[in-house]
Amino acid sequence: MAKRYMNILIPLIAVLLGVIAGAIIMLVSGYSPVDGYASLWNGAFGELYYTGETIRQITPYILAGLAVAFAFRTGLFNIGVEGQLIVGWLASVWVGVAFDAPKFIHLPLAVIAAALAGGLWGFIPGFLKAKFRVHEVIVTIMMNYIALHVTNYFIRTVLSDHSDKTDKIHDSASLAFSDAMQQMTDYSRLHWGILIALACVFIMWFLLEKTTKGYELRSVGFNQHASEYAGMSVNKNIILSMVISGAFAGLAGSMEGLGTFGYASIKSGFTGIGFDGIAVALLGGNTAVGVIFGALLFGALKVGALNMPMESGVPTELVDIVIALIIFFVASSYMIRWFIERISKKEGK
Repeated sequence: MAKRYMNILIPLIAVLLGVIAGAIIMLVSGYSPVDGYASLWNGAFGELYYTGETIRQITPYILAGLAVAFAFRTGLFNIGVEGQLIVGWLASVWVGVAFDAPKFIHLPLAVIAAALAGGLWGFIPGFLKAKFRVHEVIVTIMMNYIALHVTNYFIRTVLSDHSDKTDKIHDSASLAFSDAMQQMTDYSRLHWGILIALACVFIMWFLLEKTTKGYELRSVGFNQHASEYAGMSVNKNIILSMVISGAFAGLAGSMEGLGTFGYASIKSGFTGIGFDGIAVALLGGNTAVGVIFGALLFGALKVGALNMPMESGVPTELVDIVIALIIFFVASSYMIRWFIERISKKEGK
């Protein structure tokens, strides 16, 4: 079977197996799988409001997934997307609160500030990896906690008067829809950030697949020694990969700061979006287009799960189990691939 079709088939089988396993767990727990999944669908797409909320949830997932996928395609494991997202969130709100300007200036500045902050947070592990061969997984995990507590400190002492959250950003820095547009989705929190996320999908695809620099980045990820022998700067490409990955993550933070909430608040724990981005990238096969479908699935599951206890009595924790099972089956892709290949060989005889 062609590798391209295999890469599409394996995630689909993983999702199907996860859904089936979730149905079995519902049955064992005394719930109806049909009612449970029906309420999940209704909570994600049953009404205009829910559809708008699902797309809103998909937006940061796309960018977080791109951040993980971009690093992986270049041979790196960026587990620090969560921290890069948090600093990007803070930077965008900081610009949105600090001054007022025409929207065509203020909004791009706030978005760019988020990308720069995330890129800077990605630069540090990239530099340490390139210069001292410090493993990026360890550094990025540690920097998640640094980002969480540093941003909390700035919110409490710099951006507010010992309050738990900042002021609302100015309208000129907001990604929110106008009232007329909000009516179209029954006043959901859907915002213009979805267009930025889709533009970033195109940027990642174009950069990696259609440019010389993208070829260099992928080559370094495949084989550093061969790339260095070919005259490529391995160290510079490692740093650049982490900076671009961090920029995507920072933009994911700006979607929350400038779109969904319009402010930054003290966080007692991580948002979870950055960690979910790992699963989104994994499910999407670490491709730009695949990330969209991975984000769509996770966004629908997260938003639709909120309706399950009310409509069918199924606890939301069961959706977390389904998500975990899907990730498990995707991670077990070797077994799925082996099974498919055995079936293909039998049919070929």
